[in-house]
Amino acid sequence: MAQPAWSDPVPLALDTAPVPEYGAGSLADLLPTLAAGMDVPGTTATIPELTPADRNCVFLIDGLGWEQIKAHPEEAPYLHSLLGSSRGGTGRPLTAGFPATTATSLASVGTGLPPGAHGLPGYTVRDPDTGALMNQLRWKPWTDPHLWQPYPTVFQLADAAGVHTAQVSSPDFQHTPLTKIALSGGTFRGKLTGEERMDLAAAELAAGDRSLVYTYYSEVDGKGHRFGMDSDAWRGQLMYVDRLAQRLAEQLPPRAALYITADHGMIDIPFDEESRIDFDEDWELSAGVALLGGEGRARHVYAVPGAEADVLTVWREVLGEQFWVASRDEAIAAGWFGPVVDERVYGRIGDVVAAACDDVVVTASRREPHESEMVGMHGSMTAAEQLVPLLEVRS
Repeated sequence: MAQPAWSDPVPLALDTAPVPEYGAGSLADLLPTLAAGMDVPGTTATIPELTPADRNCVFLIDGLGWEQIKAHPEEAPYLHSLLGSSRGGTGRPLTAGFPATTATSLASVGTGLPPGAHGLPGYTVRDPDTGALMNQLRWKPWTDPHLWQPYPTVFQLADAAGVHTAQVSSPDFQHTPLTKIALSGGTFRGKLTGEERMDLAAAELAAGDRSLVYTYYSEVDGKGHRFGMDSDAWRGQLMYVDRLAQRLAEQLPPRAALYITADHGMIDIPFDEESRIDFDEDWELSAGVALLGGEGRARHVYAVPGAEADVLTVWREVLGEQFWVASRDEAIAAGWFGPVVDERVYGRIGDVVAAACDDVVVTASRREPHESEMVGMHGSMTAAEQLVPLLEVRS
C-alpha cells in the first residue's frame, strides 16, 4: 500500500542493499580460482563455473561495467557478442565489491581478498593511526604500503609456485604503492599504447607452460568521469577498447583462457541540486562531522567523538530515502565489506557509511572540487556500478 503523502519519509531498509557476492562470484574470487586451476598452493577455486586452463589472462577495463556493455552493442560489437560467455558460459556477471571503486577493486583482484581483509575500503578513508584522510588511489599522505596491506598477492603466490607471471600496463603504474601491494609478483612490463599492451600480453601468456598474465586499460573510465557515457569521447573509447579486446583474443596461444572484466561500472549524474547534494553547503549533513571520506556515491563519514549517533540520525533523516545509510557496525554486519573485517581495517570504515540507491551523489565542492565536477560516477551497490563482466575466450 502506498503511504500517504503526509507520512514521514521511511529510510531505505539496510537489508534491501544488494550485497556483493563475496566468496562465490566477486572480483576477489577471480584470481584465486584461476590460480587454483594451475595448482598454486594457498589458493582456492571459489567461482565454480570456471574451467581450469594452463594459461590465463585477465584484461581489466577500468569503468566498463556489465550494464554499459549490454547497452552499447553498436559501439562494442565484439564485447557484446561475448556476453553469453560471461562467468563460465552462464551469461551472468560478477560483483565488484563495496565500494565499487578502482583502488578497492584492484586490491580485491590482486590479493583475492574482499575489502574488509585487504584494507582498502574506499577511495579515501581515515588512517586510525594518524587521524588523516588517506587517498588510497594516489596514496596520499604517504604510509608504508605493506603495513597498510600486508597480505601476499595472488601473483606472488603464483610466481613462487613456478607459474610464469606478468603484469602489462602503463609504465606510470610500475612503482606505485597500489601496484606494490595489489598487483606485484613476477614481471611488470610497461607499454604505452593499448595495441602494444595486447601484443605483449599475448606474448607473455605464451612464454610459460603455465602462465598468469594481467593487463589493464584506463581511459574508458577517464572519459566517463570527465564527459559522461552520453558523450562521443566515451563512445570512442568504448569502440577502441572493443578492438583491443578482439586483438588480444585473436593472439591467444594454445591452452589459454582470456577473461575480460572491469573494476566497476558507472552512471551519469545530472548537474542539478536534487541530484548533487553539496556537503560543504549543507549545515545539517556537516554538523558533527570531523572528516568526510569515500566519494560521492559511497561515503565514509567520520564523526566528532561523541557525535556518532547524532550524525547517523541526521544522515538517515536527510538522505535515507535515496541512500542506504548504516553505522559502521551495521555495514560490517550486513557484509558490505566482506564476511570478515580485520581489526586493522575496522577504524578505516566510517562511523557512518552511506551508499547511493538513486541517481544522486553527495559532493563536496570545496574539499573535493575536481571530483565534484565529474559527470560519470560510481561507488555504490546499484547494478550499473556493481555488476562487472567476466567475458571468456578460449584457444
